[in-house]
Amino acid sequence: RLGETHVADYPTTKGNYEFARLVEERTGGRIKIEVYHSSQLGQEKAVIEGVQFGAIDFTRVSISPLSAFAPAFDALQMPYLYRGEEHMWKVLNGSIGEEFLASLEPANFVGLAWYDSGARNFYNSKKEIKSVADLKGMKIRVQESQLMMGLVSALGAVPTPMPFGEVYSALQTGVIDGAENNWPSYFSTSHYEVAKYFTLDGHTRVPEILIASKISMDKLSKEDQEIIKQAAKDSMPYQIKLWKEFEKVSEEKVRAAGSIITELTPEAVVEFQNAMQPMYDALSPELQEVVKKIRDVQ
Repeated sequence: RLGETHVADYPTTKGNYEFARLVEERTGGRIKIEVYHSSQLGQEKAVIEGVQFGAIDFTRVSISPLSAFAPAFDALQMPYLYRGEEHMWKVLNGSIGEEFLASLEPANFVGLAWYDSGARNFYNSKKEIKSVADLKGMKIRVQESQLMMGLVSALGAVPTPMPFGEVYSALQTGVIDGAENNWPSYFSTSHYEVAKYFTLDGHTRVPEILIASKISMDKLSKEDQEIIKQAAKDSMPYQIKLWKEFEKVSEEKVRAAGSIITELTPEAVVEFQNAMQPMYDALSPELQEVVKKIRDVQ
């Protein structure tokens, strides 16, 4: 069984189905993985715990909640860490990515593969954001994570944690001024209707990860474990391609609906990056070392 929070036709869910198809095909039907989309097996945190104890075999999650089990994952989510998308994939597909997948074993997980979830950007109902100063005092919804709260505070805005489902009405009633997310979430939640200013600052690229229960994997032969690991890796290009298409459609739809899209000047990007320095300084020496390794990847 594989637990997934997204709906059936979402790119990550389709990636899960491709993974399951490859495993079934390559084991001659001996191993069948059933994908439970739309949080049928529970919310993300509960599913992760289920995988840890072997009650659920696989799940696809954002790396954010995993940092509770393997703190080094915080380094992968630091703001403005990557020079761009290509840099991120070089890191994840290289030795650093492999070390991260392996680092989950002590917590009883087997890291299998990385999926794309794009870059997150700020959007709001008030005005175009062209500089850090424009964000000052704005109430911005964030996920319930220290990292995201720290990021928004560092930019002079006021972080407002709340569940994702409440954001639309909070934007509509002015409880918050803005939020941050990727193109598809901005579109699919209809947030563009109530917050038409979208700034392409790409502050974080937080990849998704496919993980297995070490308890479930240990019951299988070495050969079958290898088949599963390879099938997970081989489902990546398919998911990444679907994500790209999904992003493009979302962007076209919100532009057509009249959203105002702001690209930052190179100078403004540097200003946003510099505002993050205190967050980097606050990292442990171990995490600072990881960050340095990531930045050194060419």
